[in-house]
Amino acid sequence: MTLTLSELAGRINATLIGDGATTVSGCASIETAGPEEVAFVANAKYGRHLASTAAAAVIVGPSVPCPDHVSRLVSDDPYYAFRNAMVALHGYRQHPEPMDDRGDGISPGACVHPEAALGKGVRLHPNAVVERGASVGDQTVLYPGAYVGPDARVGNECILHPSAVVYDRCVLGDRVILHANTVVGHDGFGFATHQGRHHKIPQAGIVVVGDDVEIGAGCAIERAAMGETRIGSGTKLADLISIGHGTHIGEHCLFVSLVGVSGSVEVGNYVVLGGQVGVTGHLSIGDGVQAAGKSAIAHDIPPGQKVGGVPAVDIDQAKRNALAGRDLYGLAKRVRQLERELERLSDHTDTAARSSRDEEQSSAE
Repeated sequence: MTLTLSELAGRINATLIGDGATTVSGCASIETAGPEEVAFVANAKYGRHLASTAAAAVIVGPSVPCPDHVSRLVSDDPYYAFRNAMVALHGYRQHPEPMDDRGDGISPGACVHPEAALGKGVRLHPNAVVERGASVGDQTVLYPGAYVGPDARVGNECILHPSAVVYDRCVLGDRVILHANTVVGHDGFGFATHQGRHHKIPQAGIVVVGDDVEIGAGCAIERAAMGETRIGSGTKLADLISIGHGTHIGEHCLFVSLVGVSGSVEVGNYVVLGGQVGVTGHLSIGDGVQAAGKSAIAHDIPPGQKVGGVPAVDIDQAKRNALAGRDLYGLAKRVRQLERELERLSDHTDTAARSSRDEEQSSAE
């Protein structure tokens, strides 16, 4: 797609300062953008590149100082405006037709049970499997190796990338994206230990995923032992994330890679968990909570809190703890020195006291 800057400004609801007739055909970072590309500055630390950028225009916020020679698209939310520019100039990934398509969008190499239901415009690539009683909604794409288990339901306009798996009876809403090798609905980690042996507890529940959820590659969403594991509408999970059985995650949450949430956790709406955050089971995390990367959440977190550290505490306290712990060896060394000095002072005081007593005794005699 090629647009003039004037056209692009209208698409992304930005104010243009510069030559509206300039044409652009793509987006790039401010360091690498060329004369036919648009860049953006949403983080102040990249502002130093504004004077030297070769971009045709830069998307910036109203308060960002910009050299006069640089054309700019001014937006109150420059990152969102850049997102819209990406959509306008690049569009979304186009999903190819199956390579041996018979004309109906379904590869002969796909396996569809006669009692499964397929919606309009479904595309099934080789080795995609749809089991008995399962339903796949309109315009949904199943890439090679994608699996939809018995009686599972996949909504409209979903995308299951290669080797994504939806186990039996689990439910995906509309416009859900499962990236490669993600599993929805495998057995939860449920065992009863008796006389030294671990006995499997049947996992009779399911997973229900809301609309507009995107789950990254290699994620694992366990089915509930009883009832449902739920992922709320609009929630986005990055790669390599594990969600335990019976956990309920609210709407529009963001979980960064390597998050691990144990079973039976209640997570509110708009919760953000940084990379490698771990959450102990049977906890409650309120709406709007934000947890810094590598936090260990071991107790309930009230709504709106920002936390960090191991175990997780208020973020300001976590920062102070981190600063105090940057040189634990040096701190321990100084403590040992102080202890030795204190011991020397104590010995000196004891010696002085004994001398004083001896003098007093001699005078008395």
